[in-house]
Amino acid sequence: MDKIYIPQLAKAVDATEAIEFKEFIDGLETLTPAQGVLTVKHLGSCLEVKATGWAIMTLTCDRTLVQFNHRLTIDASELIWLAAPLPVEKHTKEKEIPIDDLVESLPPNGYFDPATWLYEQFCLAIPFPKIAPDAPEVNQSSETTPTIDKRWSALSALQINHLN
Repeated sequence: MDKIYIPQLAKAVDATEAIEFKEFIDGLETLTPAQGVLTVKHLGSCLEVKATGWAIMTLTCDRTLVQFNHRLTIDASELIWLAAPLPVEKHTKEKEIPIDDLVESLPPNGYFDPATWLYEQFCLAIPFPKIAPDAPEVNQSSETTPTIDKRWSALSALQINHLN
């Protein structure tokens, strides 16, 4: 998948590029090629990126350690701000950053890499925890009391007085 030159995207019809993809994404180990549609739209001060897609991936169940196939699906959208990076000499060792500034940004005359963006979206779609559909349920009833290591029982007898 080729990178998109941002100034050229601004000159495209409706300032939009739609990419149908069906390929393996570097770094993402899937059984089938990732496939779907990615749309990148230039909005002047930002890019609007949307994608829907799917791929099949082999996962290992966290409960049974048995491998199973899982269909990863994405339906993602993101705004990526177009901002020129600060010159190196203006960087400080420490800088307080407002929470609103914690967003993706690209230089307005740079490139957008759709393969990297799709890789990130598919990675975010990997379930956590990874539980196989046929894994047994874990029953945690209120009747069972937690087992306490008897070595810690001596500590429960101690009283700690707090100074006022």
